[in-house]
Amino acid sequence: MTVLSVEHLHFAYQDKVVLDDLTFSLPKGRLIGIVGPNGSGKSTLLKLLARQLPLQRGEIHVHGQSLSRYSMKSLARQLAFLPQRPVMAEGIRVEQLVQYGRHPHQGWFTQWTDEDAHQVARARTAMQLDAIWHRQASSLSGGQAQRAWLAMILAQNTDLILLDEPTSALDIGHQAEVMEAVHRIAAEGRTVLIVIHDLGIAARYCDDLIALADGQIQAMGPAREVMTKALVDRLYQTEVDILPAPGDGAPVIVPRRRSLAASAHPSSAPSATRTPAVLEPVEKDTTQ
Repeated sequence: MTVLSVEHLHFAYQDKVVLDDLTFSLPKGRLIGIVGPNGSGKSTLLKLLARQLPLQRGEIHVHGQSLSRYSMKSLARQLAFLPQRPVMAEGIRVEQLVQYGRHPHQGWFTQWTDEDAHQVARARTAMQLDAIWHRQASSLSGGQAQRAWLAMILAQNTDLILLDEPTSALDIGHQAEVMEAVHRIAAEGRTVLIVIHDLGIAARYCDDLIALADGQIQAMGPAREVMTKALVDRLYQTEVDILPAPGDGAPVIVPRRRSLAASAHPSSAPSATRTPAVLEPVEKDTTQ
């Protein structure tokens, strides 16, 4: 079952082409990562899919219906979009933030229902928010805040979820925490399209990858097949080594150090006989 289809999508900022003739489709129940260098159009693509930017050329269909035929509220019942830097209302509690995910399902004559309560409770449990449920959202750590945002998206109860770099600016522990939560969402049968910079995390958690560069899809398919040395070297204009991780064999991408030109910078050339520095602990002065 195809949840989203894109045909001949083109977008430019003034005279700068960002996306050029993109065509792809996404099946139900997959976690798909969008990777690529800075400026390759990853966030622009998500904004177009969420109708946050006007469509210039091409077609986007959600559940077989043209994006242009949805009202913004009806579209919000089909897809949920979490931007890279969502704005947190001042003073809002986690409970209220998650409840806001039910807004697209309410109207003048249809207020809070048992279904709303059920979806919010399910999102609260899925994102493990019991301990912070009544806290102000502004007091949360980065990982906690992202789980709260994801709970709001989950409460929205859409088949398609678009996430723009939900792990950016998080430490390694919180990155894993958020990606485990995202993986659980996809495991429920939802289609999740996520922009992600960390290639190792993308290859480990995503089912499929779309690699963007120069405004076009450079590769698309199963994550661990797409993530090759040749592709990464070409996309990022660098050289890497790709090693299998212990346990699950997920690709670990390690950039190679670029050798220094000793003739051009003789003072910076490493010495073969140089003794490594050893850091010694500083003894506390107890004579005072």
